[in-house]
Amino acid sequence: MRSLIDSSLGRFRLIGFAEGASLLFLVAIAMPLKYFAQYPQAVKLGGLIHGIFFIQYLYQAYVVKEDKNWSHKTLALACFVAFLPFGTFIFDKWLKKQPH
Repeated sequence: MRSLIDSSLGRFRLIGFAEGASLLFLVAIAMPLKYFAQYPQAVKLGGLIHGIFFIQYLYQAYVVKEDKNWSHKTLALACFVAFLPFGTFIFDKWLKKQPH
C-alpha cells in the first residue's frame, strides 16, 4: 500500500478506485434512495463525495501525464473513462499492463 502512495501513478490508481466506487454508489444506491425511498440526502452527500473524487482524479491524471510523459490521447482517455460506470476500473487494468 505504501508504494502506491509514494508515486504519482500509484496515487492516481488509488483515487481512480475511489472515483469509480463513488460513481457506482451514486448511481446504484443513492439515486434509487432518492427516487424510491424519498431520501434525497443520499444524493447530496454521495454527489459531494463523488465530485471531490472526480476533481482529484482529473488533477491526478494531469500530474501523471506530466510525470510519465503520457500522450494527450492517453490523458483524454483517462478523463473520458471517469464518466463511465466501471470505466476507471477498466482503465486501471489497462494501466497495469503498460510499461512504467
